[in-house]
Amino acid sequence: MVPEINYWAVIIATLSTMIVGSVWYAPPVFGTRWAKLAKVDMNAEKTALQAWMPIIVTVFVSFLSAWVLAGATAIAWHFYGGGWLLNALGTAVILWAGFTAARFITHDQFEGRPSSLTVMNIAHELVTFLVMALIIGVWPPAGTV
Repeated sequence: MVPEINYWAVIIATLSTMIVGSVWYAPPVFGTRWAKLAKVDMNAEKTALQAWMPIIVTVFVSFLSAWVLAGATAIAWHFYGGGWLLNALGTAVILWAGFTAARFITHDQFEGRPSSLTVMNIAHELVTFLVMALIIGVWPPAGTV
């Protein structure tokens, strides 16, 4: 059985990741601190391809994440019952903790990155997943709730 997915919600959730990231990593918020910890030169000149490639990759993987979250939410809803929104939020936290946060922590430990950078990045991912879950949760597929 293929889980029910509202692709409009997935598309909006995908776009929300760009907004969350733009705010989170803006210089007045966490951008300046992130650049320092990650050793990224924000003043370095980049070619158009260098500037756009991370955005293209981000849109692709954000769509993939939103699609998986929507599908996993549908599966959780069928299995546990209850409200669509609560299933979306719970699924988002479980997927974030079990995959995103766990992998960030592992890689950052082996790469010797500062723990404050790891916390900043996994907190960003948690906020991103929760915003996607809110969108997917308040806009369930037709015929599910």
